Amino acid sequence: MKTCVILDDYQDAARHMADWSTLADRVKIVPLHHHIADEQALVAALADAEIIVIMRERTPFPARLFARLPALRLLVTSGTRNAAIDLAAAGAHGVTVCGTGSGAEAPVELTWALILGLARHLVTENAALRQGGPWQSTIGADLYGRRLGLLGLGRIGTRVGMIGRAFGMKITAWSPNLTPERTDAAGVALAASKEELLETSDFVSIHLVLGDSTRGLLGAPELARMPAHACLVNTARAAIVDQAALIAALEGKQIAGAGLDVFDCEPLPADHPFRRLPNVLATPHLGYVTDGNYRTYFTEAVEDIAAWLAGTPVRVLA
Repeated sequence: MKTCVILDDYQDAARHMADWSTLADRVKIVPLHHHIADEQALVAALADAEIIVIMRERTPFPARLFARLPALRLLVTSGTRNAAIDLAAAGAHGVTVCGTGSGAEAPVELTWALILGLARHLVTENAALRQGGPWQSTIGADLYGRRLGLLGLGRIGTRVGMIGRAFGMKITAWSPNLTPERTDAAGVALAASKEELLETSDFVSIHLVLGDSTRGLLGAPELARMPAHACLVNTARAAIVDQAALIAALEGKQIAGAGLDVFDCEPLPADHPFRRLPNVLATPHLGYVTDGNYRTYFTEAVEDIAAWLAGTPVRVLA
């Protein structure tokens, strides 16, 4: 019998979101519900596992980790893109890496939860209501007629723009390789430059893939171009924004606020500024965490394992 460890199953959801009984006579399932940050402890927990299932990029798999897990033969990640896995190292150590499907709807919906929460100061007002504080202390920002700037116009950015239009917002998009044909098809305007988008948008939402061309795309000079009343929303990847520069901009009230679902260190340290800044609306990387996505992830993880056991792996990434 092979051992399969499921990492970072925070909500104890994996066993309930798919039918694992099809593997019961061949695979022992061991879900772990708490994040293991220490590498030595992680290696000890995974030492006997031939199969490991991971959730997105919660636990990185660099080359040195593969080298310390000689029993590992199959690594399954939710989604089809996971920058935290060294795919070349996986291949070098004889580990098959498979992915699963993933819906774009969930991160789109969370993006709008953050935009709306920032616009109407929901954290401040809800806290005051619960704690017996003042009855109304803020004035919300209108969405109708305001400009939403999209950094990235892929499948998520496009859907965010569609909802923005439904609110009556003006939508502008920019990315390094974005074309007029693409923006015309999506019904949005193409910004002449990143700088123009930042200078003219009331809300800026990031929907880019992290890579060499997008890492640190927004630093102190770029954030300084945003109007003081503008808000930045990031549900993509933290490293697209210089985190120190963002903290400084928020502390100095250079921008009105930020809605954040991604961080350079996850889970976010207890003393991190993003946990205390009053102009930050933050969620613990919930963009993809919905019932529908989880059912897809774990159902297809079961399929990936069964296919690999049969010698015909599917959804192979490496």
